[in-house]
Amino acid sequence: MRHPDFTEGKLAKVRSHVVSRATCADVARELGLGRRLAEHAASSQTPEEVERLSRNRNVLAAVIEAALGAIFLQHGFAAVEDAVVEAFDGQIEHALTTRVDHKTDLQELLARTGRHVVYTETSVEGPPHERRFTCAAIIDGEELGRGEGRTKKAAEQEAAREVLGKLDAADVS
Repeated sequence: MRHPDFTEGKLAKVRSHVVSRATCADVARELGLGRRLAEHAASSQTPEEVERLSRNRNVLAAVIEAALGAIFLQHGFAAVEDAVVEAFDGQIEHALTTRVDHKTDLQELLARTGRHVVYTETSVEGPPHERRFTCAAIIDGEELGRGEGRTKKAAEQEAAREVLGKLDAADVS
């Protein structure tokens, strides 16, 4: 175990971040899997479709998951372990040293004082394939944070991040 001094809760947060769709897509980009996918795309796809799919977060995450799964099934855990750890090492270290799940961190912080947060979607803009969501984080009936993102979850994460920033600043003052 690389970090025997960490609590199970901390390790669970790291694991959640590392296996997330966004993180897997980031690692796939770093490994050039989108480019490779585009190079070997079916001829039935238009160049625009190929380009869009080769950059799509969900596609990239699925590609790296499938590749790792296939290598694991073909060669076993020992053969892929070092390569997987190396590929994801930057994301693991990031999750160990920074907040990566702002919603959970905010929820845990507020729970210590018996408070809770409610997220409200305030707007949705753009066509279905390019949505932009705006969400507000409301605590004790007051909007304390607002965030935007390509998904409702991402907008809520940004709203929670804003609240945590305000709460951290208030603790410093």
